Amino acid sequence: MSEIASYTNRLAKNAKHWGKWARRQGLSCYRIYDRDVPEYPVIVDWYDGHVHLQEYDTGWVQTDEAHEEWLAEIWEATAHALGVPEEQVSVKTRRRQEGDTQYEKTGRAGEDLVVEEFGLKFVVNLDTYLDTGLFLDHRNTRQRVRGEVKGKRFLNLFCYTGAFTVYAAAGGARETMSVDLSNTYLDWAARNLALNGFADGLHRRVRQDVFQFLTEALDDGAQYDVIVLDPPSFSNSKKMQGVLDVQKDHRWLVEACLEILSPGGVLYFSNNLRSFKLDPALAPLCEDLSAQSVPEDFRNKRIHQCFRFVKAAA
Repeated sequence: MSEIASYTNRLAKNAKHWGKWARRQGLSCYRIYDRDVPEYPVIVDWYDGHVHLQEYDTGWVQTDEAHEEWLAEIWEATAHALGVPEEQVSVKTRRRQEGDTQYEKTGRAGEDLVVEEFGLKFVVNLDTYLDTGLFLDHRNTRQRVRGEVKGKRFLNLFCYTGAFTVYAAAGGARETMSVDLSNTYLDWAARNLALNGFADGLHRRVRQDVFQFLTEALDDGAQYDVIVLDPPSFSNSKKMQGVLDVQKDHRWLVEACLEILSPGGVLYFSNNLRSFKLDPALAPLCEDLSAQSVPEDFRNKRIHQCFRFVKAAA
Protein backbone atom coordinates (compact mmCIF):
# COMPACT_ATOMS: atom_id res chain seq x y z
CA MET A 1 0.00 0.00 0.00
CA SER A 2 1.38 3.43 -0.91
CA GLU A 3 1.85 6.03 1.81
CA ILE A 4 -0.92 8.27 0.45
CA ALA A 5 -3.26 5.28 0.30
CA SER A 6 -2.59 4.54 3.98
CA TYR A 7 -3.53 8.15 4.74
CA THR A 8 -6.74 8.14 2.69
CA ASN A 9 -7.82 4.76 4.06
CA ARG A 10 -7.30 5.89 7.64
CA LEU A 11 -9.06 9.19 6.97
CA ALA A 12 -12.09 7.51 5.39
CA LYS A 13 -12.30 4.96 8.23
CA ASN A 14 -12.04 7.71 10.86
CA ALA A 15 -14.65 9.84 9.08
CA LYS A 16 -17.16 6.99 9.18
CA HIS A 17 -16.54 6.26 12.85
CA TRP A 18 -16.52 9.86 14.12
CA GLY A 19 -19.41 10.85 11.86
CA LYS A 20 -21.67 8.30 13.54
CA TRP A 21 -20.43 9.37 16.97
CA ALA A 22 -21.00 13.07 16.21
CA ARG A 23 -24.57 12.51 14.99
CA ARG A 24 -25.39 10.79 18.28
CA GLN A 25 -23.85 13.71 20.17
CA GLY A 26 -25.59 16.45 18.18
CA LEU A 27 -22.38 17.83 16.65
CA SER A 28 -21.79 19.07 13.12
CA CYS A 29 -18.09 19.90 13.74
CA TYR A 30 -15.50 17.53 15.14
CA ARG A 31 -11.98 16.14 14.70
CA ILE A 32 -11.45 13.30 12.22
CA TYR A 33 -7.71 12.81 11.96
CA ASP A 34 -4.76 13.91 14.10
CA ARG A 35 -1.38 12.91 12.69
CA ASP A 36 -2.44 9.22 12.75
CA VAL A 37 -0.02 8.29 9.94
CA PRO A 38 3.47 9.69 10.74
CA GLU A 39 4.23 10.48 7.08
CA TYR A 40 1.15 12.74 6.99
CA PRO A 41 1.42 15.07 10.02
CA VAL A 42 -1.83 16.92 9.46
CA ILE A 43 -5.00 17.52 11.44
CA VAL A 44 -8.38 17.24 9.77
CA ASP A 45 -11.51 18.78 11.31
CA TRP A 46 -15.00 18.48 9.85
CA TYR A 47 -17.27 21.54 9.85
CA ASP A 48 -20.67 20.47 8.50
CA GLY A 49 -19.51 19.46 5.02
CA HIS A 50 -16.44 21.70 4.98
CA VAL A 51 -12.96 20.59 5.98
CA HIS A 52 -10.23 22.38 7.95
CA LEU A 53 -6.88 20.77 7.05
CA GLN A 54 -3.91 21.90 9.14
CA GLU A 55 -0.36 20.95 8.28
CA TYR A 56 1.93 20.97 11.29
CA ASP A 57 5.45 22.29 10.96
CA THR A 58 7.65 19.23 11.46
CA GLY A 59 10.97 20.85 10.67
CA TRP A 60 11.34 18.63 7.61
CA VAL A 61 13.68 20.14 5.02
CA GLN A 62 11.92 20.39 1.65
CA THR A 63 12.30 22.65 -1.32
CA ASP A 64 9.35 24.98 -1.86
CA GLU A 65 8.43 23.02 -4.97
CA ALA A 66 8.55 19.64 -3.18
CA HIS A 67 6.48 20.99 -0.31
CA GLU A 68 3.84 22.40 -2.64
CA GLU A 69 3.58 19.05 -4.46
CA TRP A 70 3.32 17.16 -1.17
CA LEU A 71 0.63 19.50 0.17
CA ALA A 72 -1.32 19.40 -3.11
CA GLU A 73 -1.33 15.60 -2.91
CA ILE A 74 -2.73 15.70 0.63
CA TRP A 75 -5.31 18.31 -0.35
CA GLU A 76 -6.59 16.21 -3.22
CA ALA A 77 -6.49 12.97 -1.21
CA THR A 78 -8.40 14.56 1.69
CA ALA A 79 -11.17 15.85 -0.56
CA HIS A 80 -11.44 12.47 -2.29
CA ALA A 81 -11.50 10.44 0.93
CA LEU A 82 -14.19 12.65 2.50
CA GLY A 83 -16.26 13.05 -0.66
CA VAL A 84 -16.16 16.83 -0.83
CA PRO A 85 -14.97 19.23 -3.58
CA GLU A 86 -11.41 20.48 -3.14
CA GLU A 87 -12.65 24.06 -2.79
CA GLN A 88 -14.41 22.96 0.44
CA VAL A 89 -11.07 21.96 1.98
CA SER A 90 -9.27 24.88 3.68
CA VAL A 91 -5.53 24.30 4.07
CA LYS A 92 -3.29 25.99 6.64
CA THR A 93 0.20 25.51 8.02
CA ARG A 94 0.45 25.81 11.79
CA ARG A 95 3.75 26.89 13.31
CA ARG A 96 4.73 27.30 16.92
CA GLN A 97 2.68 30.18 18.30
CA GLU A 98 4.53 33.43 18.61
CA GLY A 99 3.08 36.73 19.68
CA ASP A 100 -0.58 37.17 18.86
CA THR A 101 -0.66 34.59 16.05
CA GLN A 102 -3.97 33.00 17.00
CA TYR A 103 -5.67 36.22 15.92
CA GLU A 104 -3.70 36.85 12.74
CA LYS A 105 -5.39 37.04 9.37
CA THR A 106 -4.28 34.66 6.66
CA GLY A 107 -4.84 37.15 3.85
CA ARG A 108 -7.64 35.06 2.36
CA ALA A 109 -11.26 36.11 2.25
CA GLY A 110 -13.22 33.28 3.80
CA GLU A 111 -16.86 32.31 3.77
CA ASP A 112 -18.78 32.39 7.04
CA LEU A 113 -20.49 29.11 7.89
CA VAL A 114 -22.95 28.22 10.64
CA VAL A 115 -22.28 24.99 12.53
CA GLU A 116 -24.12 23.29 15.39
CA GLU A 117 -22.89 21.99 18.73
CA PHE A 118 -25.24 20.44 21.30
CA GLY A 119 -28.19 22.35 19.86
CA LEU A 120 -26.42 25.72 19.73
CA LYS A 121 -25.28 27.52 16.59
CA PHE A 122 -21.96 29.23 15.88
CA VAL A 123 -20.46 31.23 13.05
CA VAL A 124 -17.10 29.87 11.86
CA ASN A 125 -14.72 30.87 9.11
CA LEU A 126 -12.17 28.32 7.92
CA ASP A 127 -10.04 30.67 5.82
CA THR A 128 -9.72 34.24 7.04
CA TYR A 129 -7.97 33.60 10.37
CA LEU A 130 -5.57 30.93 11.62
CA ASP A 131 -8.27 29.71 13.99
CA THR A 132 -11.84 29.07 12.90
CA GLY A 133 -13.82 30.92 15.58
CA LEU A 134 -14.74 27.81 17.60
CA PHE A 135 -12.25 25.82 19.68
CA LEU A 136 -13.60 22.28 19.37
CA ASP A 137 -11.47 20.95 22.23
CA HIS A 138 -13.39 23.04 24.80
CA ARG A 139 -16.87 21.73 24.05
CA ASN A 140 -16.99 19.47 27.15
CA THR A 141 -16.17 22.40 29.43
CA ARG A 142 -18.72 24.57 27.64
CA GLN A 143 -21.33 21.92 28.46
CA ARG A 144 -20.28 21.92 32.12
CA VAL A 145 -20.66 25.69 32.24
CA ARG A 146 -24.13 25.51 30.71
CA GLY A 147 -25.18 23.17 33.52
CA GLU A 148 -23.88 25.42 36.31
CA VAL A 149 -24.94 28.96 35.47
CA LYS A 150 -28.71 29.13 35.90
CA GLY A 151 -29.59 32.40 37.61
CA LYS A 152 -25.92 33.32 38.05
CA ARG A 153 -23.57 36.10 36.97
CA PHE A 154 -21.11 34.83 34.37
CA LEU A 155 -17.76 36.33 33.33
CA ASN A 156 -15.86 35.22 30.20
CA LEU A 157 -12.25 36.50 30.08
CA PHE A 158 -10.25 36.38 26.82
CA CYS A 159 -13.67 35.56 25.41
CA TYR A 160 -12.62 35.24 21.72
CA THR A 161 -15.88 34.73 19.75
CA GLY A 162 -18.00 34.16 22.85
CA ALA A 163 -18.77 30.43 22.63
CA PHE A 164 -18.67 30.04 26.42
CA THR A 165 -20.97 33.06 26.71
CA VAL A 166 -23.50 31.49 24.34
CA TYR A 167 -23.50 28.33 26.47
CA ALA A 168 -23.92 30.42 29.63
CA ALA A 169 -26.85 32.30 28.09
CA ALA A 170 -28.39 28.98 27.02
CA GLY A 171 -27.95 27.68 30.57
CA GLY A 172 -30.02 30.54 31.97
CA ALA A 173 -27.32 32.85 33.31
CA ARG A 174 -28.83 35.93 34.93
CA GLU A 175 -26.30 38.13 33.12
CA THR A 176 -23.02 37.69 31.25
CA MET A 177 -19.90 39.79 30.72
CA SER A 178 -17.47 39.01 27.89
CA VAL A 179 -14.03 40.66 27.83
CA ASP A 180 -11.55 40.73 24.93
CA LEU A 181 -9.18 43.20 23.29
CA SER A 182 -10.49 42.57 19.77
CA ASN A 183 -13.51 44.43 18.43
CA THR A 184 -13.63 41.87 15.61
CA TYR A 185 -14.11 39.00 18.04
CA LEU A 186 -16.50 40.89 20.30
CA ASP A 187 -18.65 41.61 17.24
CA TRP A 188 -18.39 37.91 16.34
CA ALA A 189 -19.56 37.05 19.87
CA ALA A 190 -22.56 39.33 19.39
CA ARG A 191 -23.41 37.49 16.16
CA ASN A 192 -23.20 34.14 17.93
CA LEU A 193 -25.47 35.34 20.73
CA ALA A 194 -28.00 36.76 18.25
CA LEU A 195 -27.88 33.56 16.18
CA ASN A 196 -29.13 31.69 19.25
CA GLY A 197 -31.81 34.22 20.12
CA PHE A 198 -30.04 36.07 22.92
CA ALA A 199 -30.41 39.85 22.90
CA ASP A 200 -27.63 42.22 23.97
CA GLY A 201 -29.31 43.63 27.09
CA LEU A 202 -28.25 40.96 29.59
CA HIS A 203 -25.07 40.06 27.73
CA ARG A 204 -22.49 42.83 27.92
CA ARG A 205 -19.27 42.88 25.91
CA VAL A 206 -16.24 44.95 26.90
CA ARG A 207 -13.15 45.70 24.82
CA GLN A 208 -10.41 45.86 27.41
CA ASP A 209 -7.09 44.36 28.46
CA VAL A 210 -8.03 41.55 30.90
CA PHE A 211 -5.34 42.63 33.36
CA GLN A 212 -6.82 46.13 33.42
CA PHE A 213 -10.37 44.75 33.66
CA LEU A 214 -9.46 42.57 36.65
CA THR A 215 -7.59 45.40 38.38
CA GLU A 216 -10.63 47.66 38.06
CA ALA A 217 -13.00 44.84 39.12
CA LEU A 218 -10.90 44.29 42.26
CA ASP A 219 -11.02 48.01 43.05
CA ASP A 220 -14.78 48.13 42.46
CA GLY A 221 -15.55 45.03 44.52
CA ALA A 222 -17.26 43.32 41.56
CA GLN A 223 -18.64 39.83 42.09
CA TYR A 224 -19.33 36.97 39.66
CA ASP A 225 -20.65 33.47 40.30
CA VAL A 226 -19.03 31.58 37.41
CA ILE A 227 -15.85 32.70 35.61
CA VAL A 228 -14.08 31.23 32.58
CA LEU A 229 -10.42 32.22 32.19
CA ASP A 230 -8.93 30.87 28.95
CA PRO A 231 -5.92 33.02 28.00
CA PRO A 232 -3.64 32.51 25.00
CA SER A 233 -0.24 31.00 25.79
CA PHE A 234 1.51 34.22 24.86
CA SER A 235 0.56 37.62 23.51
CA ASN A 236 2.48 40.80 22.79
CA SER A 237 -0.44 42.60 21.19
CA LYS A 238 0.16 46.32 20.78
CA LYS A 239 -3.26 46.86 22.38
CA MET A 240 -2.03 45.38 25.66
CA GLN A 241 0.01 46.96 28.41
CA GLY A 242 3.06 44.71 28.48
CA VAL A 243 3.25 41.05 27.44
CA LEU A 244 1.08 38.09 28.43
CA ASP A 245 2.94 34.90 29.28
CA VAL A 246 0.47 32.35 30.69
CA GLN A 247 3.12 30.42 32.61
CA LYS A 248 4.45 33.55 34.29
CA ASP A 249 1.14 35.39 34.69
CA HIS A 250 -1.40 32.68 35.48
CA ARG A 251 -1.09 32.83 39.26
CA TRP A 252 -1.97 36.54 39.35
CA LEU A 253 -4.84 36.02 36.90
CA VAL A 254 -6.28 33.08 38.84
CA GLU A 255 -5.94 34.79 42.23
CA ALA A 256 -7.58 37.95 40.88
CA CYS A 257 -10.48 35.88 39.54
CA LEU A 258 -10.86 34.08 42.88
CA GLU A 259 -10.96 37.46 44.63
CA ILE A 260 -13.95 38.62 42.55
CA LEU A 261 -15.68 35.23 42.70
CA SER A 262 -18.69 35.08 45.00
CA PRO A 263 -18.65 32.57 47.90
CA GLY A 264 -19.38 29.12 46.47
CA GLY A 265 -18.59 30.40 42.97
CA VAL A 266 -16.73 28.43 40.31
CA LEU A 267 -13.70 29.37 38.19
CA TYR A 268 -12.62 27.38 35.13
CA PHE A 269 -9.03 28.08 34.13
CA SER A 270 -7.64 26.51 30.97
CA ASN A 271 -4.77 27.02 28.56
CA ASN A 272 -3.12 25.30 25.61
CA LEU A 273 0.56 25.69 26.50
CA ARG A 274 2.01 22.18 26.16
CA SER A 275 4.75 22.79 28.74
CA PHE A 276 2.40 24.48 31.26
CA LYS A 277 2.81 23.71 34.97
CA LEU A 278 0.28 24.99 37.48
CA ASP A 279 1.78 27.10 40.25
CA PRO A 280 2.16 24.85 43.36
CA ALA A 281 0.34 27.43 45.49
CA LEU A 282 -2.78 26.99 43.33
CA ALA A 283 -2.79 23.19 43.09
CA PRO A 284 -4.50 22.52 46.47
CA LEU A 285 -7.30 24.93 45.54
CA CYS A 286 -8.51 23.18 42.40
CA GLU A 287 -9.47 19.98 40.63
CA ASP A 288 -7.59 19.05 37.45
CA LEU A 289 -10.31 18.32 34.88
CA SER A 290 -7.99 17.88 31.89
CA ALA A 291 -8.72 14.17 31.44
CA GLN A 292 -12.50 14.75 31.31
CA SER A 293 -12.42 18.07 29.50
CA VAL A 294 -10.63 16.81 26.36
CA PRO A 295 -13.34 15.39 24.05
CA GLU A 296 -13.33 11.83 22.74
CA ASP A 297 -12.56 12.84 19.16
CA PHE A 298 -9.28 14.38 20.35
CA ARG A 299 -8.16 10.92 21.50
CA ASN A 300 -6.97 12.16 24.90
CA LYS A 301 -4.14 14.15 23.34
CA ARG A 302 -2.71 16.82 25.62
CA ILE A 303 -4.30 19.68 23.69
CA HIS A 304 -5.17 21.72 26.77
CA GLN A 305 -5.19 21.68 30.55
CA CYS A 306 -8.30 22.65 32.49
CA PHE A 307 -8.69 23.34 36.22
CA ARG A 308 -11.84 23.94 38.30
CA PHE A 309 -11.68 26.14 41.38
CA VAL A 310 -14.54 26.47 43.88
CA LYS A 311 -14.41 29.40 46.28
CA ALA A 312 -15.18 28.48 49.86
CA ALA A 313 -18.63 29.52 51.02
CA ALA A 314 -18.77 32.42 53.45
